[in-house]
Amino acid sequence: MVEADPQADLRRRSLDYHARMPAGKLSVVPSKPCASPEDLSLAYTPGVAAPVREIVADPDKAYDYTAKGNLVAVISNGTAVLGLGNVGPLAGKPVMEGKALLFKRFADIDAFDIEVQARDAEHLIDVVAAIAPGFGGINLEDIGAPVCFQVEEALQAMLDIPVFHDDQHGTAVIVAAALQNALELQGKELGRAKVAIVGAGAAGIAIARMLRALGVADIFLSDLHGVLHSKRTDLTQWHKPFAVAPQNWDLAAMLRGADVVIGVSVRGAIPEAALSTLAPKPVIFALANPDPEVDPALARHLRPDAIIATGRSDMPNQVNNVLGFPFLFRGALDCRARQINQPMLLAAVDALAKLAREPVPDAVQTVYGLTAPQGLTFGPEYIIPKPLDPRLRPWVSGAVTAAARESGVARR
Repeated sequence: MVEADPQADLRRRSLDYHARMPAGKLSVVPSKPCASPEDLSLAYTPGVAAPVREIVADPDKAYDYTAKGNLVAVISNGTAVLGLGNVGPLAGKPVMEGKALLFKRFADIDAFDIEVQARDAEHLIDVVAAIAPGFGGINLEDIGAPVCFQVEEALQAMLDIPVFHDDQHGTAVIVAAALQNALELQGKELGRAKVAIVGAGAAGIAIARMLRALGVADIFLSDLHGVLHSKRTDLTQWHKPFAVAPQNWDLAAMLRGADVVIGVSVRGAIPEAALSTLAPKPVIFALANPDPEVDPALARHLRPDAIIATGRSDMPNQVNNVLGFPFLFRGALDCRARQINQPMLLAAVDALAKLAREPVPDAVQTVYGLTAPQGLTFGPEYIIPKPLDPRLRPWVSGAVTAAARESGVARR
């Protein structure tokens, strides 16, 4: 008897899902009636001239008379799509449509996916800046490093709406929240932990920045060319602040004695042999999708004292950006924030970490097919909230809005 191939079955079901008519995952639905001559005269000419004149007199009126205040552009050049690499903007469109779907499903934010065939960083910056006036926020997605750093920093300086690269900051927020809880369960302090990050792209650098902001001193990173140290000549300006490892370290030395290992790379990037050299009661985050950097089942077997997280929805402790970006933008849009700044990110980290410690409602347990006593309870296999928890929006978005107001970037 031939056993079914789970990967082949998933591929078939995914293709059927996306091809079901209408193809793709998005459509445009009018929010106002247009069924009568009167409706038409209000929606378009001559009535539409009235809000045009109001916006000319006061540009902020665009938030009152258009969809701008609840509209996010999901923008990619397709150079770092999932774990598939530089597949190009057209092949990246299913992912961008999916991101827009999640914005709507989890935070009731309208989003347009925009795929850009950009020549270089400057071209992409120009394109995004040119279309920005119509949006309340910009979500940059799947843009390879170091271009992603250059594009985001330039747009943040140019625009007065939130510009957010989810592969950087969204990942960093979720990792930081989950890590705080995991280390507490392991009886360790965040500020005293040795953290080894395998992968020094957009996510790796952003996680390092976030953890440093939270007080972690011993942070070391590696990439395909080895451990980051000050003698390397191939590092960008964004990597250099984290090139602090001894020059003679290899990956095995970086991992030896680590309290925390965070993989944001590819399958196999965390060597199995290194697991035995980690500190007692380690935390292992293997976040590559769909195949983690080290097999979670093997890691559990070799290190039964570890707390393990992945990016997969079919395993405990899913560290996934859907816990962050919808609610970060919801909080920012609700107060018409000019940016998503560090205090807002830290507020999201704190809210997510605290929510995981709260009793989980029966309705959430039921969605995930769990019942007492095996239900979701704060512990080694539940260190971060589940994506379908309806409390995420009020908890995280509320904290982000409050931080925006307190830090002076809110318009209202």
